[in-house]
Amino acid sequence: MRSISLLGRLLVTAAVILGVASLSCAMSKPATEASTAAHQDPVARGRYLVTIMSCNDCHTPGYFYGAPDTMRRLSGSDLGWVGPWGVVHARNLTPDPETGIGNWSAEEIVHALRTGNTPDGAQLAPIMPWMNYSTILDQNDAMSIAAYLKSLPPVKHKNLDRIPPGQKPTGQLLQFPPPPGWDMQHTQGGAGAPSSMK
Repeated sequence: MRSISLLGRLLVTAAVILGVASLSCAMSKPATEASTAAHQDPVARGRYLVTIMSCNDCHTPGYFYGAPDTMRRLSGSDLGWVGPWGVVHARNLTPDPETGIGNWSAEEIVHALRTGNTPDGAQLAPIMPWMNYSTILDQNDAMSIAAYLKSLPPVKHKNLDRIPPGQKPTGQLLQFPPPPGWDMQHTQGGAGAPSSMK
């Protein structure tokens, strides 16, 4: 009877040790994954981020038609985005020096992603979600995106010119109607705007 009790205690002790070891491994796994991501190749990390941030949706020709041209990935689109900003086209993000962002430094790419300001001082249209990126992208991820964009094969494709508000839009267009009153309540001059914004 005593040997069975001793054997039982040994089995319970072994089970506890194995349970603690399993728990310890499980708890250390996220830290290991995080450190792997931190040491990941910046170009691979940048490609991952560009993919999950849906940059290809607007910047890769044919994407919205269900046939993205992967040979011209991120080389810009001729589909115009019409809104209060006029008409803009998703620009060529490849490192072509004449028609893309080949003359931009990695720091200038990061600056545009996080502030909406291009090296020539232009402000990106609000259809480009740089306002989201300014709050969620840390410096390492922004630099990884820049590294990936710099690694792309350059594609020569001059974007169509921006058409200012009030002019007749031409070409293939995706139109955003003027915002309804509900959406304009807290913008400058809108109904119900705080007095400091009127």
